[in-house]
Amino acid sequence: MAIIASDYVRPKRFYTETLGLPVIAEQYRATRRSYKLDLAVPGGPRIELFSFPEPPDRPSRPEATGLRHLAFAVRDVAATLHELAAKGVRTEELRVDEVTGKRMAFFFDPDDLPLELYEV
Repeated sequence: MAIIASDYVRPKRFYTETLGLPVIAEQYRATRRSYKLDLAVPGGPRIELFSFPEPPDRPSRPEATGLRHLAFAVRDVAATLHELAAKGVRTEELRVDEVTGKRMAFFFDPDDLPLELYEV
């Protein structure tokens, strides 16, 4: 999964410190004036966090073609929401997925990228 951030410092801090994702690799690509940060996600996937000079904003309304959001499976959505809110992360209300009956909620990274918590 790849995320393009509006800058490098705030999103790096959010994903590594707030969410606690371990850094696999980090590099600065001088020819693109861009950072690339590889982060480990529990269970095997990885997130690539990129920064580029002056990227355009991501449209959220109306919904745009492309990746909508990333989802993280957690054991207790309510507890995880509480932890994130205590760290100053913007969150939405806990809700129940109308198809699966599972609890879920959204929270947002520093660029307002929607991220989902999904209870397993």
